[in-house]
Amino acid sequence: MLRHSTMMIHQALALPRLTHPFFNTGFGSNGGVFLHQSRKKNQGVAFSADDNDQISSSKSIQTRKVVEHVCLLKAKESLSEENEKDMLDYLYTSQYQMRGIVAISVGCIGDKNSEGYTHALFVRFQRKEDLEKFYENPLFLKVLNEHVTPFCHGLTNVDYESEVEDDILSIFRKGEEYNYGEEFVLLVTFAKNASEKNIKDAMDSFAQLTSSLPSLVVQSTQGSNFNDSSKEFTHAAVVRFRSFDAMEIFVEGREYKDMWKSQFEPFIEKSVALHFSIDPVGTDVM
Repeated sequence: MLRHSTMMIHQALALPRLTHPFFNTGFGSNGGVFLHQSRKKNQGVAFSADDNDQISSSKSIQTRKVVEHVCLLKAKESLSEENEKDMLDYLYTSQYQMRGIVAISVGCIGDKNSEGYTHALFVRFQRKEDLEKFYENPLFLKVLNEHVTPFCHGLTNVDYESEVEDDILSIFRKGEEYNYGEEFVLLVTFAKNASEKNIKDAMDSFAQLTSSLPSLVVQSTQGSNFNDSSKEFTHAAVVRFRSFDAMEIFVEGREYKDMWKSQFEPFIEKSVALHFSIDPVGTDVM
């Protein structure tokens, strides 16, 4: 294996300008599940929402479009620890061999669940064209064919366009605050009788809540799924929390519970929420 140096940050200059899901009860009657991360919680300071959050969230910022890709895997029970490590390593280090990938995270979801999801992959791209090339990239197809699909019996892809702060660290998810934390993925299917306003109000309320809590949330994106070959879910959101504890404070908070009950629960058919800890799983080109 060849050692590959970390992407230089100045490359960013090339960019173009149903009950609520929380820990103890899961999603309940609407068919969604909440998946606990079985790994050790992130160590460090316990976070809480503070009064300065609302002030910080009100500041006007410049944003830039990005394209987000979420892939949920269902690993076979026969998957060995060695094959699992190789699978995650190959997925993570593929960023060093393919153009267009802005950021990536991958992790293991520990608890068994009715949906059968065991691992999650998140990849950020500069534009939709880069995502299209990613799906057809021979290197990535080789990783899938040799190190993923032989050990998995299913996967779900969701792609959406969103916006992030027009800042190099925010776009590339670089810097100290992105080196650790908890990745939270929320996928929902809005009912066919949900109006455009119902959907917009729900997604806007989620965005407003996450952006109002910078003491808990490092970054949050969301959008409508445009993947024509995978329409199980209509919308998605990915939130990087500062720690497991920060995520727990958020999902157990009254604001989130009230928002879910009033804005989402009446209008969705299905939802899946999961999370995984951020631990770099590979620095070598596989």
